[in-house]
Amino acid sequence: MSELIGRAPEMEILKESLNNNKSELITVYGRRRVGKTFLIREFYKKNIVFEVTGLFGGNMKDQLSNFSKEVFKRTKSKVPVASSWLEMFTILENYLDTKKGKAKKVLFIDELPWIATAKSKFLMAFENFWNNYCTKRDDLIVVICGSAASYMVQKIIKNKGGLHNRISSKIRLLPFNLHETDLFLKSRGIKYTEYDTLQVYMAIGGVPHYLEKLQKGLSVSQNIDRLCFNKDGVLNDEFNQLYVSLYDDSEKHMIIIRALAGSSKGLTRKELIKNSGIPSSGDFSLKIEELIESGFVSEYAYYQNKKQLTLYRLSDEYSKFYLKFIEKNKNGGEGTWQKLSTSQSYKTWSGFTFETVCLKHVNQIKKALRIDAIYSTNHSWFNENAQVDLLIDRADNIINLCEMKFYNAQFSLDKTTYLNLKNKISELQTDTETRKNIYLTMITTYGVKANQYSKELVQNDLTMDCLFKS
Repeated sequence: MSELIGRAPEMEILKESLNNNKSELITVYGRRRVGKTFLIREFYKKNIVFEVTGLFGGNMKDQLSNFSKEVFKRTKSKVPVASSWLEMFTILENYLDTKKGKAKKVLFIDELPWIATAKSKFLMAFENFWNNYCTKRDDLIVVICGSAASYMVQKIIKNKGGLHNRISSKIRLLPFNLHETDLFLKSRGIKYTEYDTLQVYMAIGGVPHYLEKLQKGLSVSQNIDRLCFNKDGVLNDEFNQLYVSLYDDSEKHMIIIRALAGSSKGLTRKELIKNSGIPSSGDFSLKIEELIESGFVSEYAYYQNKKQLTLYRLSDEYSKFYLKFIEKNKNGGEGTWQKLSTSQSYKTWSGFTFETVCLKHVNQIKKALRIDAIYSTNHSWFNENAQVDLLIDRADNIINLCEMKFYNAQFSLDKTTYLNLKNKISELQTDTETRKNIYLTMITTYGVKANQYSKELVQNDLTMDCLFKS
């Protein structure tokens, strides 16, 4: 387990399953490349007695044949290829009957949505296997895993049939945060400064599979060029494969992603419907829910809970980076990122992306403000004259109005920025009629330079290092 980086809450769940005296059914889901398989294999490597991975695009016959092959591998005796899933699980039960002893035994079914092909009755057979075999033993841990978040949520977690309320634990695996990313890079001998690590994170996010492709000894620009702008770079065309592998109707998901990528501040549902051209319907709601569950999109509640003003933002760094830079410069090759990173569009992108990264690290921001023990809620707020991307509404009569700025040196408040920030505070007070104190909280890369404007306005001055805390 020493090779596992981060994932502390997830490992606690897995550890608990080893220590109790009952059989457990654990579901794990999250986007592809996020490290689901690695986590389960590494954590349970001494306990796995059966493992199978679904075949992408395989039919029922293919899946049954693959399942049989894995049972054969374990039993070392000839296993017939079953003609139905009920028969296949009976064969699996016979194998498990030979596995005795008090130690927990793990069955790992990876990419379950690929196995459960249409009309195959896989889920019915699996439900029967769990309810009529596994629950009669106290030494089994069945882990079912899938990248197709929609299937895992709708068919497994929210199952209304034989698996209703049967899930012992669910793990929604998200990309690494900055702390975990920093640990991961250091474990691979890549010693970047926090600023450099932040730049990498803003471009490709905290997806372990992407991060492990970074090469030791290369600068951030060199690595991004190699991965994203060389014609054979692994992230050169990942965007087009990413959504197709996760969703059946991926075209609509990609339209929504592109619509959100076109907005720097996020869109309301009404705006998203208009910009995407997808009509308002249950199907549209489902697509949004699927993108949120997979971690590509985040929703931010409007202050004072005006539901129609909830904002949706593209929170996947790689997708935003691909649509902003890679798509138009695919074969740029060496030096492409160094050139692009001096452009005005880079400044706009980096400002928005830094805000998105901060929004993902609100817990770290609260710790830095020493308010993590105080009850608070996070919101967006805007009117026709001002916009606040992060507003922390606290139970101790204070609102932190957070302003996030990405800059390669200390940030200096000039008169224009000063007036803009004063206007935000004034508009928020007037519009919401709040009686709470409003504290302007600056979150920047290297801090705010002290001058007459900052001394008057800034109550809290946080730097990027607070985002790297565990």
